[in-house]
Amino acid sequence: MKVRVFELFVIATFALLIFSCNEKEIVTNPPSALEFTTDTLTFDTVFTTLGTTTKIFKVKNPNAQTVQVSEIFLAGGQSSPFRLNINGTQTKSVADVQISAGDSLFIFVEATIDPTNQNNPMIFKDSVVFNLNGTARDVKLIAFGQDFHLLDGEVIETQHWTNDKPYLIYNSVLVDSLHTLTIDAGCRIHFHKESSLFIKGTLIVNGSFDAPVNFLGDRLEKEYENLPDQWGAFTVFDDGSVYSYGGLHFLVGSTDNTIDYAVIKNAKKGIQVDSLGTSANPVLTLKNTRIENMTLNCLDARTTTIKASNCVFANSGSYSVALRFGGDYEFYHCTVANYYSTGTRKEPALILNNFYTFDKKIYSFDFNAEFGNCIIYGNNSDEILSNFSGESDFAYQFTNCLLKTNPNSLPTEVFVRSVFNKEPNFTNISEYKYEIDSLSPARNMGDPEIASLFPLDLNNNSRLEDEGPDAGAQEWVPQEEE
Repeated sequence: MKVRVFELFVIATFALLIFSCNEKEIVTNPPSALEFTTDTLTFDTVFTTLGTTTKIFKVKNPNAQTVQVSEIFLAGGQSSPFRLNINGTQTKSVADVQISAGDSLFIFVEATIDPTNQNNPMIFKDSVVFNLNGTARDVKLIAFGQDFHLLDGEVIETQHWTNDKPYLIYNSVLVDSLHTLTIDAGCRIHFHKESSLFIKGTLIVNGSFDAPVNFLGDRLEKEYENLPDQWGAFTVFDDGSVYSYGGLHFLVGSTDNTIDYAVIKNAKKGIQVDSLGTSANPVLTLKNTRIENMTLNCLDARTTTIKASNCVFANSGSYSVALRFGGDYEFYHCTVANYYSTGTRKEPALILNNFYTFDKKIYSFDFNAEFGNCIIYGNNSDEILSNFSGESDFAYQFTNCLLKTNPNSLPTEVFVRSVFNKEPNFTNISEYKYEIDSLSPARNMGDPEIASLFPLDLNNNSRLEDEGPDAGAQEWVPQEEE
């Protein structure tokens, strides 16, 4: 009987030893992957003082054995604004971290950024990398690097944005129908990549000559200053085709929009206007505004009404100004200058179009466009395309304009006192300066009656104090000798 008890004791002890060995078994290549409570850690607090903010995520070991992670580190290394706190130790990296079976490891992440440093990027990115026997997993880190108003994928009602600090649209934002967004002079609106401002209601931009409203990307480094394709939403369809929206995109039903003294630059597409609207006013009144450096169009107007004056539309990979599918348009003292150098361009600077084709059927719409005292020029051989079809009315006229086009390719009656294929002599195309010099053929060629409606140019200079008004958005003025 005593022997039997002794045998049972030996067996139990042996089993306990085996169990203990299994419990202490450490693996570096576990059968089940580690589980993370998040794949992206966002520091979305708007920083108001120099300091540190902390976020936490967990790493769980779902395996029956202890897992040893060979290294946990910040991909950005020592230059990263982020720090890790693992097992009570602040670090940028740590080696040979063990997570017991069924247990979790808490990772504390801190970010220290000075929000008052305007030379900072607006967004800092990094990642926490977990190396398991050569297999890497990571958790992405995002922190905002300046003090600004953050709008993240919101639908907004009536708001008034004041010039107290910049605004960042991190994901696209929609101004809801029957609501108005008013933006004060001097505001800077920054867009993260793939983000746009959609307007279903009304947008009022009240810039001034001394304090224009800026719409641009969130990369502030010098090399991004004039680089297209930094922002703007798009959709990729199942067939692989891509539809790009305007950086400022006015949806069907939007009415009574006004943009005065603004700079819109470096997006996929500057402005798109989709709507005829239901108001007696133009859907969009565009004044004293520069729209530049777009992958596609500076202005894409579709079956709508637009009145533009003292505007520059410059440098785009496709049509700078696209007036499509009919509509009613007026352009006075505008400069359309396309010298796009980021890639190749086949399309002319301006297209006039009154139809589209769907399922082999043509749909046409009435079209009317007036261009007065404008410059339309670029580095293509012909910068104007007239493309119409159907029974709808199609009327347009260029009055006292400097144009790069073959006048014989268009009806003669559309040209009134216009000049063809003479270089406008812009002062410095490579530096995006589209003022004309003293020898430009655009000098004094404008219609005085049109100029009297717009007595000050984009640079706030008078058009009415010399021999005659110049064509284009910017009047030539003599330079004072130093």
